[in-house]
Amino acid sequence: MTQPATPSWSHLNLAHDADRAELAAHFRATGVRDVECLFADVTGYPRGKLMPAASFAAGGELRICQAIPMQCVTGEYSYDKVFPDSDPDVRLVPDLSTLKLAPWASVPRYLAVHDCVELDGSLCEFAPRSVLKNVVARYQALGLAPVVAPEIEFYLTAAMTDPAQPLTAPLGRGGRPEVGQSAFSLNALNELAPFWDAFYAAIDALGIRADTWLHEVGPCQYEINLLHGDPVAVADQAFLFKTAAREIALQHGLNAVFMAKPLAGEAGSSMHLHQSVVDAQGRNIFSQADGSESEAFLHYIGGLQAFTPDLTLIYAPTVNSYRRYVAGSQAPINVEWGRDNRTAGLRVPVSPPVARRVENRLAGADANPYLAMAATLAAGLEGLQTRCLPGEPVQDNGYDLPRGLPRTFFTAHEQMAQSAHAPRLLGERFVRAYLAVKALEHESFLHEISAWERRFLLPQV
Repeated sequence: MTQPATPSWSHLNLAHDADRAELAAHFRATGVRDVECLFADVTGYPRGKLMPAASFAAGGELRICQAIPMQCVTGEYSYDKVFPDSDPDVRLVPDLSTLKLAPWASVPRYLAVHDCVELDGSLCEFAPRSVLKNVVARYQALGLAPVVAPEIEFYLTAAMTDPAQPLTAPLGRGGRPEVGQSAFSLNALNELAPFWDAFYAAIDALGIRADTWLHEVGPCQYEINLLHGDPVAVADQAFLFKTAAREIALQHGLNAVFMAKPLAGEAGSSMHLHQSVVDAQGRNIFSQADGSESEAFLHYIGGLQAFTPDLTLIYAPTVNSYRRYVAGSQAPINVEWGRDNRTAGLRVPVSPPVARRVENRLAGADANPYLAMAATLAAGLEGLQTRCLPGEPVQDNGYDLPRGLPRTFFTAHEQMAQSAHAPRLLGERFVRAYLAVKALEHESFLHEISAWERRFLLPQV
């Protein structure tokens, strides 16, 4: 069933009486009870508060602890001194362009993506949306605008009741689970039609601008491409896309899984990021007037090559992420670049000059979209400003070249911690906080005993 179209509220200013009255009248007329005031935490998970619709329309102030954007996946918080002992508040300020009907709610409810804003009016440095907005602002100061389009992969699995057991494919319309190896199969894409019908309606209601949908290699693995646009708006859409997928999947007895490597022996899930840069006149600076590649294009790629390895922990934020970086799997092991070459970490698709772009293939589906976009755009901008030169493009198999990325979570954490570039690119306090959170998550992981240890060590050591 198609969700009703949601009006655009981007023209409103809740500091104005007339705008508040307009929104309140709409909420009353449509029976809207609450508004989900949400934001993405460091993992990309939605957090926030539920606010009465009347209070939201009245412009009521909403606050939350400053540390919440940096909550670990385990629910813990770091005690690094970068986080004040006083545990101060930040204000949640809605972006009214994101105010939409929540398609998963059982009663009429809206949602809005919020910024975390310090009480002095500055953006909270710990909030991922703030990090991306600060990077985009550096482009704007130069009269430039970055453009991003993500490709997001994920699995649909049967309901998980025991985390100690592997995930399994759900039963399809034929009464049996899919076995995979059905890339681009339209029949396989139709196997879970009730979920897809509801999910299509949900993303339409949320205003998510999806392009193509396809079945990927793994069993019940899919890829959805979002249309290109402003990085903050596109990151909001990617965040809501993942949220909606999880919510609608649960309503159908499924799990939407965005882990980088959820199934042993199957394909990993990525979030490829296509990116370009336009000037104040909307011209793609990666192309010259005659249609050839510009120096700016090469400098941008040079920046990605020079600074991406130090930012690997952003693209691969969990211990599971590094299971995806396997030679021959179309997941990268280095930051080589090549034209229409999927064995390279940085791929330049064949395109007309107006659409010339570079595809960063490093990020897993588990990466926070705000942070992954911030990292790649910050590295590219640094290349533009310092006139970095890239290496020679890969002509053959990029997997034959040396590994240029950290192989494990621990080495990626160490490289970021020792980096002179990461604090400058993403903010010193953010990087320190991010490292503290990731260290705490890794410590929790080390307390777990895995099936591998029981399988091989129990009988032999």
